[in-house]
Amino acid sequence: MNRGVTPDDLIVAGIAVAAGLAAAVLLRMVLRWLAVRAERTRWGGDDVIVDTLRSLVPWSAVAAGVAVAASTLPLTTRTRHNVNMTLTALLILVASFTAARVIAGLVRSVAQSRSAVAGSATIFVNITRVVVLALGFLVVMQTLGISIAPLLTALGVGGLAVALALQDTLANLFAGVHILASKTVQPGDYIRLSSGEEGYVVDINWRNTVVRQLSNNLVIIPNAKLASTNMTNYSRPEQQMTLLVQVGVGYDSDLEHVEKVTAEVVTGVMTDITGAVPEHEPAIRFHTFGDSRISFTVILAVGEFSDQYRIKHEFIKRLHARYRKEGIRIPSPARTVALQQGTVTIPQQRGATPPLP
Repeated sequence: MNRGVTPDDLIVAGIAVAAGLAAAVLLRMVLRWLAVRAERTRWGGDDVIVDTLRSLVPWSAVAAGVAVAASTLPLTTRTRHNVNMTLTALLILVASFTAARVIAGLVRSVAQSRSAVAGSATIFVNITRVVVLALGFLVVMQTLGISIAPLLTALGVGGLAVALALQDTLANLFAGVHILASKTVQPGDYIRLSSGEEGYVVDINWRNTVVRQLSNNLVIIPNAKLASTNMTNYSRPEQQMTLLVQVGVGYDSDLEHVEKVTAEVVTGVMTDITGAVPEHEPAIRFHTFGDSRISFTVILAVGEFSDQYRIKHEFIKRLHARYRKEGIRIPSPARTVALQQGTVTIPQQRGATPPLP
């Protein structure tokens, strides 16, 4: 410092800092107005640009005001250099956090557009955010004059110990990446594991997969377990699926008439009920001469897995009412009781209740 700080120096420095703060507030107001206008356009790129500027420009204005204030004060060369490095490091940190948020948002948008669901696969978002922030931290250290070579060497040596200590966590991380990269499971799919858990995939993060059951409960499944277990994905290759309903009629029924009536009921259900597939053609297949009935399968089509319960419920109601109207009998299992001296013998038929002791 060549001379002492005078009141004039402090006034000029204060004016510079105040001007930087005022410029930051004004720029933030202008960018907020631009953000409202950008939301009304069809192009999404302007939203990203404005969002980036809203975080970076005000801080740049503040840093510029502080830099001007420092230049007006009678500081030593070393002090002025330290101030400039600190402001530069601050701007790099702000830029790193801004870039991490913007890039993570872009990754989330891409993930949502590819899976076409409201949920998101946060594993890619978190990895992207960590990588960008780590790069920004290394640049800040290099800017402050701290050599990052020893740090990288220490990270390389310590990484082995960390990997051994976090085997389960890393296994889940790489299993989650493999699941998403192979596209075997995506957020929004309905899955069922061989262990019995089933539901809609809500999210796949760095450690586990969150599945929402139809009862609205959440099941947390480690990614490594999900990648190694047998699983049925009811949403791939497409969400539409067939539903098989078993029906039986008496031997005295006219099967041509039964088939015609059943097809009419199927057509009505497919047309009227939400979740059904209107273009589905009725399919009835007789297959078994049973003990008391002729059994057949009715094939329905539903839009997705959870629709089957509503479709099956409505189909059985309508089919039962129509059969009663048409006089088509649905026989119940029969039992024959043979009385002998001292004992009661009940010959069993398929579907009948077991004999009394």
